[in-house]
Amino acid sequence: MAELKTRATDASVEDYIASRAKREQIGDCMALMALLTRVTGQQPKMWGPSIVGYGSYGYSCGSGGTGEMCRTGFALRGRELVVYLLAEGDEQQALLARLGKHRMGKSCLYFKRLAEIDIKVLEQLIVGSLAQLESRYA
Repeated sequence: MAELKTRATDASVEDYIASRAKREQIGDCMALMALLTRVTGQQPKMWGPSIVGYGSYGYSCGSGGTGEMCRTGFALRGRELVVYLLAEGDEQQALLARLGKHRMGKSCLYFKRLAEIDIKVLEQLIVGSLAQLESRYA
């Protein structure tokens, strides 16, 4: 089985942001870090080369494999910021509808600027995602 590339490292979160963030993204990264630290009660840690993650959980796959991943986090992807979260169920979908300008992948919430979304709704989405993870992988 291939070794997982996305795992916690000792790399510097500050160095990652300094090397990847455009000038206008730095403030958004700092605000996301403050929000995620407050909501999770965890300090940021690099996961792989490009995810600023918070906390961790273990999971197992249907194929029998297991792994560990951050509970939530964010990354810089060019002009977009990505927040990693689960948004399943009616309540999370209703929050997404109120969030503002974004797009959603399976567990990736993409947006360009925090100013384009409702930060209070984002916080609710993160809290809901953490609850979903806890019930699924407790």
